[in-house]
Amino acid sequence: ALRSLAAGAGADASDGEASEHAVGTVDTMVQQLQTSDLQEQARVAAALANLAERGADSQADIVRAGAVGPLVALLTAGDLHGRAMAAAALRNLSANNLDNKSAIVRAGASEPLVQLLITGDAQAKATAASVLGNLAKALTIEDAPALKPLVQLLTTGDAEGKAEAASALRNIAASPANQAAIAKAGGVKPLVALLRAGDARAREKAAGALMNLA
Repeated sequence: ALRSLAAGAGADASDGEASEHAVGTVDTMVQQLQTSDLQEQARVAAALANLAERGADSQADIVRAGAVGPLVALLTAGDLHGRAMAAAALRNLSANNLDNKSAIVRAGASEPLVQLLITGDAQAKATAASVLGNLAKALTIEDAPALKPLVQLLTTGDAEGKAEAASALRNIAASPANQAAIAKAGGVKPLVALLRAGDARAREKAAGALMNLA
């Protein structure tokens, strides 16, 4: 398994391009996630997000090193930038990996993701929506009362936020048990509006959500 990281493309965590080479091994990165230095926490979370994008082997390495718990802790108690970077790492860890989705839910990510969806900046809200969409198969509505914030993001988010909200609602609506709750939360009308007036990606995701709700 991969235990050392190649050099990253840059060092600016605000752009999600933290230097992976400077951070070091995955085990060391997990230790650094638990430092009291907020800038360091955000930098390491950004590097883990970059690494997790490389595929299943890298995702497995990160989870085996024990990163999920510290990432959820950062998502819960970090500053806004650190929370956003933790969400980005969890988004990439949960992509196409059901075991990781379940581990992230078990670690308690649902509630802080919903809070980031409510309180974050535009990019953080879009990222939180993306993670919730990835986790949809491992969640129940009771686990994450995310529907109202997701529905709100359909109308108040930027283009990316609207598309990610629609994508999350599409995935949540794939479960018949959730469909009535989405309708009750007022999701149908803004999805129709997004289908008519959103950009191409948002229209595609809104169409999928409405198809699942039909």
